[in-house]
Amino acid sequence: MGRLRALIGVVAVMLTFSATPASADPVERCRISDKRIGELSGLAADGKNWYAMNDGGTKLTVYVLNKSCAVQRTITNATDPFDVEDLARASDGTLWLADTGDNRKQRETVALHALNPNGKSTLYRLTYPDGPHDVEALLLDRDNVPYLVSKEPFGEAKVYRPSGKLSAPGPTPLEKVGAVSLRSTSTPGGPVGAGIGSVLVTGGAVNADGTVVALRTYTEAYLFSAPDGDIAAALARKPVRVPLPNEEQGEAIAFDTDGSLLSGSEGKNSPIRAIEGAVELARSQGGTERTAPSPSPDGSGQAQPPTETGSSSVSALAVAGLLALGVVFFFSRRKAKS
Repeated sequence: MGRLRALIGVVAVMLTFSATPASADPVERCRISDKRIGELSGLAADGKNWYAMNDGGTKLTVYVLNKSCAVQRTITNATDPFDVEDLARASDGTLWLADTGDNRKQRETVALHALNPNGKSTLYRLTYPDGPHDVEALLLDRDNVPYLVSKEPFGEAKVYRPSGKLSAPGPTPLEKVGAVSLRSTSTPGGPVGAGIGSVLVTGGAVNADGTVVALRTYTEAYLFSAPDGDIAAALARKPVRVPLPNEEQGEAIAFDTDGSLLSGSEGKNSPIRAIEGAVELARSQGGTERTAPSPSPDGSGQAQPPTETGSSSVSALAVAGLLALGVVFFFSRRKAKS
């Protein structure tokens, strides 16, 4: 496994593109020392408290934290999920848990759990229009319509939303409404080395008024302006890239009401960090719709002319294939959820 990780690191460097990040650095707010939160995967905020959720688990559990990262209480329900991966909070206080993890891409349905502050939950099953996907990012718009963004080692991350009103328990069909293409960076961090970890979408968030959307990878945050609250339209715009370096396995992200973007990682004594002024940063620097013929090579939203030659394309494909084998091996070794 050590040799494989070394190989992934070398190959990822070969695939890394240069990028000019936004002028914002993460600031540590506090550290989660509670041993019950060792696999932080979802995060939400309401201005007073933070809400944290572990990856997986045998029942629905959300930890309510103060802004010193201390657990104040828990919200639980006995429902046993398959693989919960992300968390969002609606304006009425309902916590939405995305039971959408599918490392082996074999689930016939995925689910959302709407958990109210008293611990009562409602199950909504969902089906994709094009087969199973591993999804770790949930976006909830200001009308409480959920969007799911897939985790893709290669190719575009796909964006889905319900094709109609959610029904309990369903299933409700999903429809594909967009895709997001991210390019690799050299930001350090994550479990699979530099490069590939920067394109795997591991979490998502929408700010309180629905005008800024964030997607994160193991190493980056991407901020999308959504002035009209339309998430699908926002994800078609040029994002602002903010590096989140040196997180062990960064999957949690949330907007606080002060306009900052919070991030967190799996691991013991993991810090919660903030990108201060993230909402304003997205509004001031967020771009218009992308131009398809000349996509950004670094995910920063700056369009570039194509420069790759035929021979270099073949080399890149060969290297990408080698890296693909490594990534598939890594994720196949992850513990199966049940």
